Amino acid sequence: MANVATFTKTGSKASVAVKLPKEVFELEVKNHELIKAAYVAYLANGRQNLAKTKTRGDVSGGGKKPWRQKGTGRARFGSTRVPIWRKGGVAHGPTGGENYSHNLSTGDKRLALRQALSLKANAGAVIILEEIEVKSAKTKDFVALLEKVGAKRNTLVITANVDESTKKASANCAYAKLVRARSTNVFDVMNADLVVATKDAIAEIAAWLGGKS
Repeated sequence: MANVATFTKTGSKASVAVKLPKEVFELEVKNHELIKAAYVAYLANGRQNLAKTKTRGDVSGGGKKPWRQKGTGRARFGSTRVPIWRKGGVAHGPTGGENYSHNLSTGDKRLALRQALSLKANAGAVIILEEIEVKSAKTKDFVALLEKVGAKRNTLVITANVDESTKKASANCAYAKLVRARSTNVFDVMNADLVVATKDAIAEIAAWLGGKS
């Protein structure tokens, strides 16, 4: 069960019990392995491949043999840019061509999201509102709306449709993230202390995740 809160123009609140779709919010989660895999995949797939080191072939200089091959008593070297020398190239470093992405099937992604939502619902951390709209586009009004439902930190706000004024109002709220229903993911759900969603968003999520994956 989850609380649905409706607000009057004066700001008073009335809460009633609403049953969430059991196929999405009432799964038995025996372990968190799939949730972890989806969480890690989200981070890995968003990782930028920016690291790149210079090999001995990329470092300038070193064209001249530092000393003759024999007769000096020292080790043989053909270049001063070998990895074991100071200012030499780097051996086995990142080349900029590495692929850090993780692949999960669509079914696994959806199952992991259903499990994550079920954990939040079981913990009583899901609140349903009739609608979420801030026509003034002011952050203080968006924060005031969240405070009425007890959202004070790490809040995920899910709506079926995001209008521009509400989007602008939420942009500067440091502890809340506004997403569309179809953009909901395991990373955001698990990082949220509270999930606030509209009734339309819940219906869209149920239609999206409720069927066979």
